[in-house]
Amino acid sequence: MKSAPVLALDLGTSSVRAALFDPRGKRLPGTFAQRTYTLRTAADGTAELDPFELLRQAKACLKAAAAGWHAISGVGVSCFWHSLLGTDEEGNPLTPIYTWADSRCREDAARLRAEFSEQDVHEETGCMLRSSFWPAKLLWIKRTDRSRFRKVRYWMSPAEWVQWKITGRATCAIGMATGTGLFDPTKLIWSERMLEACDFSADRMLPVTDEPTLWKDVPWFPAIGDGAASNLGSGATRPGFGAINVGTSAALRIMKKGAVAKAPFGLFAYRVDASRYLVGGAVSNAGNLHAWCLRELKLSDDPAEIEKALALRPQATHGLTVLPFWSAERAPSWDEAAQGTIVGLRHDTTAIDLLQAINEGFYLRLATIAEMIAGRRQPKWILGGGILKSKSAVRRLANVIGSPLYANPEAEASLRGGAIFALEKLGAPIEEQKLGNPVLPSPVLQKLYLDERRKQAQLEALMARGR
Repeated sequence: MKSAPVLALDLGTSSVRAALFDPRGKRLPGTFAQRTYTLRTAADGTAELDPFELLRQAKACLKAAAAGWHAISGVGVSCFWHSLLGTDEEGNPLTPIYTWADSRCREDAARLRAEFSEQDVHEETGCMLRSSFWPAKLLWIKRTDRSRFRKVRYWMSPAEWVQWKITGRATCAIGMATGTGLFDPTKLIWSERMLEACDFSADRMLPVTDEPTLWKDVPWFPAIGDGAASNLGSGATRPGFGAINVGTSAALRIMKKGAVAKAPFGLFAYRVDASRYLVGGAVSNAGNLHAWCLRELKLSDDPAEIEKALALRPQATHGLTVLPFWSAERAPSWDEAAQGTIVGLRHDTTAIDLLQAINEGFYLRLATIAEMIAGRRQPKWILGGGILKSKSAVRRLANVIGSPLYANPEAEASLRGGAIFALEKLGAPIEEQKLGNPVLPSPVLQKLYLDERRKQAQLEALMARGR
């Protein structure tokens, strides 16, 4: 392993980041760079990115992060999963980047669920038949723009296209392929059933390999999914540890070793590489609900005041039960028809009651996913994201999940994860992340919140029967 640092690139839906990391996996001071761009959205479910803007900002970040360094030993990349664009033979884009959040293909996802057993497809691919994934998106493009669909020579993730434009050659990492919904993470081959369902063939995608291409004589490793990178970057790779990220949305993931990659129905099984895979789940409603409460309930814009108010309320004494489905939910139920529901309102219910109950509502969903992932023997969770700004929120989440929570020492876990993936392949002496003291759950409050989970599950079942 060379002593030169690796250059890491993290492609997100709203910004791109880059930095240098030394062979131990530590970020070098003064090398962090970030550029933002706008996700194009519309009421019909549109959620697109301009590929050329993404490329411009990626190049700018790489240049800024590596400024002043004459040598690097490799490039590692993280990118948001499930998104795609189409190009011609030479790699010229014929489509925008359709991100995972683009839901215009909901009808096509429903048709797939009517045609196939979703459980069987999930067993094979580790993915659900939903609008987030490639099968529904490809069918939607074919249905609404058949001419463009036929003109596209290659379909790929945004990271593959960026790699192609910068290095002159593009490949698809095993882990990125498993996030498409078209790939078998156990056999490590494209699913013939799903390809046929999409009127599609494997030669319209790029070669699947974790081997690097060369960029200025430096190995450029194909991009891994941001969830895999987050686990690598937070140190949640050891047995007994998992990763939770709570930002606008939220996700829980544990990493396992093995050739057979399977997950409980409703959760995902995505590869990190040929020997490791993730089991986990994501929810669409998390920090965005906290922001909604602050805005719509006209709560104080002073975070310290909100923090103080919530800290004085360690348990659910408000009498409210919330189904936090403001946006169509993902794991574990994937009930796209479910709507946000609040039960138990009284004349004395306050805005702070609502804020607490709505936050607890999505914490309870995370606890359900955590139990599906690991059962009653919960791992030590390494926690990242905006939730770390609130000590009371971290304590409450620990009580709801019933497991120690460790603050992630790396604020840019996905970025570091891209670096760690490259460093692993280069044989670097990576150091384990040093974790601080955990926030421990209260056995008494844990039991009380278990009762709240039961109430939430009963309400969800009742609302589903009433539709």
